Amino acid sequence: MLSNINFENLSKSFNSVKVLIIGDVMLDSYLWGKVDRISPEAPVPVVVVNNRENRLGGAANCALNVQALGAEPILCSVIGDDIKGAEFIDLLHDNKISDIGILRSKNRITTTKFRIIGNNAQMLRVDEEITDNLNDSDNEIFINLIQKIIATNKIGSVIFQDYDKGVITSTLIEKLIPIFNELNIPIAVDPKKRNFHLYKNVSLFKPNLKELKEGLKLEFDVESITELSAAVNLLLEKHNVRIALTTLSEKGIYLSCNSRDRGRINEIIPAHIRTIADVSGAGDTVISTAAICLALDMKAYDIAFISNLAGGLVCEELGVVPIDKKQLFAELKSLKQ
Repeated sequence: MLSNINFENLSKSFNSVKVLIIGDVMLDSYLWGKVDRISPEAPVPVVVVNNRENRLGGAANCALNVQALGAEPILCSVIGDDIKGAEFIDLLHDNKISDIGILRSKNRITTTKFRIIGNNAQMLRVDEEITDNLNDSDNEIFINLIQKIIATNKIGSVIFQDYDKGVITSTLIEKLIPIFNELNIPIAVDPKKRNFHLYKNVSLFKPNLKELKEGLKLEFDVESITELSAAVNLLLEKHNVRIALTTLSEKGIYLSCNSRDRGRINEIIPAHIRTIADVSGAGDTVISTAAICLALDMKAYDIAFISNLAGGLVCEELGVVPIDKKQLFAELKSLKQ
């Protein structure tokens, strides 16, 4: 059950938080159109495009969510020194997000995901990307850039938003996590397989079931609460993690942690029934909301409940969109009554 929270005060408190976001960014490029025939060249639909749109994706969507919740995002990533990179910077400026943490590299291209939407349904996605780790030179410059930002800003929490595109390297993780811990800055991690084993001594870990299995190299029955609990508890102990939020798609979130007032918590927080249009970007919303709550030193159950609700709300929209803060707090108030 949620704590006795004054949601008006909590909403205002969100506005005082500054969140550092480190991770892989991308352009989400949408081509919207109408389908009314099948191609004579192959058995595929023909989409007649009537609108094009670029949106901030990946870790940049975390920045949008943090901003939408009233907090200040500081986004740190590496993009290409290319046309798509320039479009990405323009989008940051359009959304009033600083680019002080963005490194443009001649050794990379800007990751772009092209989504073709016909009759309001996604027909195809085409990815343009480099997934190799940053080279040593770019990696060193990027780490130094982040360290300068840490030294000149009061950071409330940090997100490692890892999409396995090569921006987050083992060297970066091993250098920065001890710094954040020394400064008592809570760390929230949204992992992928490549670096999963490196994320240790962090405040919050948010894998999905696939990432949990791959990261721990462990097979278990996802329908068995006993086996799921054993796997998540292994993660907590092996990685020295305080809170684990394992996302269960339409079933909600599995919370596991050592609570200050309730001891060890292992329980499912169910998703609220709603019409699902698109799950794209829901994980970004969950980790962004959780990071702000971490910065405010909220209880683990409250963090999980609010983040779970936020992730569900964005699934009602088609495409990658940030959370609506007013809608989130209105629903929190109605659920509390």
